[in-house]
Amino acid sequence: MQLREVMGRRRSIRFMRPYKMVEPEKIQRMLEAARIASHWGNVGSTRAVVVFRDTAPKEALDAITAPIAGFQIRNAPVIIVWYLDTTIVDRQSDRLRELLKAGALGVGEGKEEALEKQLIPIFNGILDKMKEPGLGEVDGGQAIAQATLMAFEQGLGTCCLSSPNVDRIRAALGMPETCRILLIQTVGYPLEDPEAGGQRPRQPFGEMFHMNRYGNPFPRSEQVVAELEADRMIQTPAPHPHREAELAFMKDALGIKGHGLL
Repeated sequence: MQLREVMGRRRSIRFMRPYKMVEPEKIQRMLEAARIASHWGNVGSTRAVVVFRDTAPKEALDAITAPIAGFQIRNAPVIIVWYLDTTIVDRQSDRLRELLKAGALGVGEGKEEALEKQLIPIFNGILDKMKEPGLGEVDGGQAIAQATLMAFEQGLGTCCLSSPNVDRIRAALGMPETCRILLIQTVGYPLEDPEAGGQRPRQPFGEMFHMNRYGNPFPRSEQVVAELEADRMIQTPAPHPHREAELAFMKDALGIKGHGLL
C-alpha cells in the first residue's frame, strides 16, 4: 500500500466486524512497528497488553470500559492497552552503552570515557524527572502511530480511546502501579467504508502552525493543498452523501441502543 493510501485513510474506524477475529500475526506486525519507533535515549518504555476478546478472561474484558463510545470496546475483536513502564528509565545507562557500541552515539577517540564521565551522570541526575509525564508520552505516541499505520497497511481499522478506569484496568491486567496507561486502542476489520465518512473537520492551518515566532502563521500554499488532494492524502470533507444511511445500517447490524455513543 502506498503512503498516500495509508495517510489518506488513516482515520478512526469506530465500527468493526465483531464476528471476524484478527490474526495474531497481524497484531505482531503492529507491535514490531511500535518496537522500532524512536524513543529518547533509546530507553523504550512504551509497552502494551494485547487483549483478544475471544480468549481473554472475563474480568479483564469487564475492566476495560470507557464512558464514551463504550460500544467500540465491547465489539472490538482486539483491544490494545498501551502504557509506559516507568521503571525502564532506570536502565538508561545500559541503553546508552548499547547505542555507543552500535555506532549510534559518540564519535572519535575517548567517546567511551565521555559517555561514562559526562553523559551518563547527566542522565542519572534527571531519571526521576524523566519518569514524569512528558517526553515518554510523546515517544509512546510515535510508537502507537507506527502501529496504527501497520494496522491500516494490513486492512485493519483502529480507534484510540481513553478511560477514567485506569486503576481498574491496571489491576485486572496485573500491571504494577509503575505502569502509566496511555490509551486503549481497538483493532478489527472495518464494518464501515474505509473512507469512514470523509476527511474529518480540523482546525484552520494558520491557527495551528507558526513560522519563526508565535502568532506568525506558517504560510499555506494552495498549490501544495491541491497536490495533496490530488494524491488523496487530503480527502473529500465529511460527511459523504451516504454516511447517514451507512450509520443507520451499522447501528442495526451491531444492535447499538439509543444514540450509539455509549
